[in-house]
Order: sequence, then structure tokens, then C-alpha cells
Amino acid sequence: MNAKAIDSVKVEVSVVLGQAIMPIHQLLKMGRGAVIELEALQTDPVLIYANKRLIARGEIMIQGESIAVSIRDLIHTQ
Repeated sequence: MNAKAIDSVKVEVSVVLGQAIMPIHQLLKMGRGAVIELEALQTDPVLIYANKRLIARGEIMIQGESIAVSIRDLIHTQ
């Protein structure tokens, strides 16, 4: 396979740790640097999406000032 062909493929990756429910008016009042409390802990599993499709579950890894995601389970879809 041609490596240049792979370099041109764009993939949007999202990692989701918890969720929060709030009224839209409260969201609109929030400014830069605002903190939204999630209904999750750092130790809870995260969901990993590629192009809005669930592909894996993982966990948050923190070392010093670095934050990473470790993949624990791949989601097999057809």
C-alpha cells in the first residue's frame, strides 16, 4: 500500500469521559475557562470514537502534566 495515500486520510478522533446535562441558557453564559462538572471519575472508562463511530473503550492515563488514553477493548462492528 502506498504510504502517501494513507497520509491523506483524515480521521476525527473523540474521547468521551462522562456527560453533563444543563440548560442551554447556562451553557451560553459560560465563558472561556469555565469548568463543566461531569458525572464521571478519572478512573471511569472512556469511549473512543473515530468519525463519530464507537471503536474502542479505554482509560485516562496521567503522568506529570501529560494526559493520554490507553485503549483497553476494541469494539468490533460490521
